[in-house]
Amino acid sequence: MAIQLGVITNLTENPGESIAKIREIGLPTCQISTWNPDLWTKEIAKKIVDAFEQYNVRLSSFWAGYPGPAIWNFIDGPSTLGFVPPEYRQMRVDSMMKAIEFAKWIDAPSISTHAGFIPESPKDPNYEGTIEALRIVAQACKDNGLYFCFETGQETPVTLFRAITDVGTDNLGVNLDPANLLLYGKGNPVDALDILGPYVKGVHAKDGEYPTDPNKLGRETPLGEGKVNFPVLIPKLRSFGYSNPITIEREISGERQIQDIKRAIEILTPLL
Repeated sequence: MAIQLGVITNLTENPGESIAKIREIGLPTCQISTWNPDLWTKEIAKKIVDAFEQYNVRLSSFWAGYPGPAIWNFIDGPSTLGFVPPEYRQMRVDSMMKAIEFAKWIDAPSISTHAGFIPESPKDPNYEGTIEALRIVAQACKDNGLYFCFETGQETPVTLFRAITDVGTDNLGVNLDPANLLLYGKGNPVDALDILGPYVKGVHAKDGEYPTDPNKLGRETPLGEGKVNFPVLIPKLRSFGYSNPITIEREISGERQIQDIKRAIEILTPLL
């Protein structure tokens, strides 16, 4: 089966506008992303479904953010992101329950998110509570016919593999963001497939570099200008039977974002 390309798009009150643009640049799939649960309404869900039908675009996953602080660095990230910080854990589990309902309304096959800086040591005091929270969310996804996908980046591949094993439901997957593995300094994305390959259900086509400051993430780059080796990564994904969409992500805005997405399409298309 041919792998299709897509793009990640932020949810707004008028999702048809962004879905129309996805079709304009010639992409048949997308991943919808939002950190705003106020947008998880039946009215907006219907607009999404109608726009997908009108523009013949397919949804690959719903990327759901969560309430509370989220600081993207090595200093405050471990205590603010995902299901790891105990003080935010329950509110985020509750938020994910609403995201699951919304995902069903828009016919999403999966929910993807950052689980946080999952502790490398299973004896860390935050580990067991993190796993239990993830198990609750994953089981709710399973009960509603959804996969739950961990986006890579904040943990090593082995740590993520352990978490998947310990959560233990059979609807778990990986949303492989190869650039994040570099940006967080957690691993080489091609080598990471030796551990995570069988679990990959989605891929972000994003590029970047390793950190040069021990307190800050590495730098995202336009695709083709970083250290992700896509000509090697994509065939290796295929070797694990991967056939889902590859979703372009460029975390900037404006005209430059569109230019970089179009350039990414040019680079990736021959590799598919």
